[in-house]
Amino acid sequence: MTASTTTPPSAASAAPAASTGGPSAGLAMAVVAMSAVQLSSALAVPLFDRLGALGTAGLRLAWAGLLLFAAVRPWRGRLARRDLGWCAALGLATAGMMVFFMLAIAHLPLGTASALEFLGPLAVSLFGPGRGRWAWTVLAAGGVLLLTEPWHGGGADLVGVAYALAAACCWAAYILLTQRVGDRVTGLGGLAVSMPVAGVVGLLVGAPSLWGALDWTALLVVLGLALLSPLLAFTLEFLALRRLTVSSFGTLMCLEPAVAVLAGLVVLGQTPGLAPAVGVALVVAAGVGATRAGARPAPDGPPPA
Repeated sequence: MTASTTTPPSAASAAPAASTGGPSAGLAMAVVAMSAVQLSSALAVPLFDRLGALGTAGLRLAWAGLLLFAAVRPWRGRLARRDLGWCAALGLATAGMMVFFMLAIAHLPLGTASALEFLGPLAVSLFGPGRGRWAWTVLAAGGVLLLTEPWHGGGADLVGVAYALAAACCWAAYILLTQRVGDRVTGLGGLAVSMPVAGVVGLLVGAPSLWGALDWTALLVVLGLALLSPLLAFTLEFLALRRLTVSSFGTLMCLEPAVAVLAGLVVLGQTPGLAPAVGVALVVAAGVGATRAGARPAPDGPPPA
């Protein structure tokens, strides 16, 4: 799970495509960001027995919010009250995305949960401006059927599927809110305000799981996970979008469910069956097709300072 297709296109258009490193550097940043998100998610699973899914998610968000707030120091900028409201809403969406995804991977294989969560940004792409995307909708629906396998009676864990779809809704909201914040706030200022909000919400939700279970070892382990994602991943995505077009970046992010399958296989030993593997491939293909079918047009000028 990542900011992925969520990073504001306006941030990309505000900086020249020929910024330091160019497209090759942007490609590398995007790949590292995807890998950081899925690796940190896979490494978080063993902590569930100790901290719980909610406690692990809340602590990761809290660490990321604290570190980003201290590094960027957003209080030095001038944010309008309305902009602060949008940043707070973005923080709520961020918290929901992380919390629901952590709950989902407590019930489902990492690749399955990631593919279902990806339906959020895919829906934003499919139902955005443009025509001729019905084929990608059908392809994505076929992928979901193969992932959940309802013809097997019980099929996939329905509780896990519900959590993954809730994370997908939060991811869709995150996309729209990040675009709004990115249009109004330059640099990482909006992220540095929204992430502490997400951290506070995450801690409130995860506090019952953390009570009596925390020690210095757990704090440091979760700090390392938070450095991978969301801190490193989100920052790299912002920087990558200053070097890549929105369409190119979105197409790259469509590969994230496949990266999740690989991370689940290597770190957790989760080998997908044939039907779920094909389902992930269909969701990835639908994402690539929908992204290439249309992208958000770049604004005429840079966002306001």
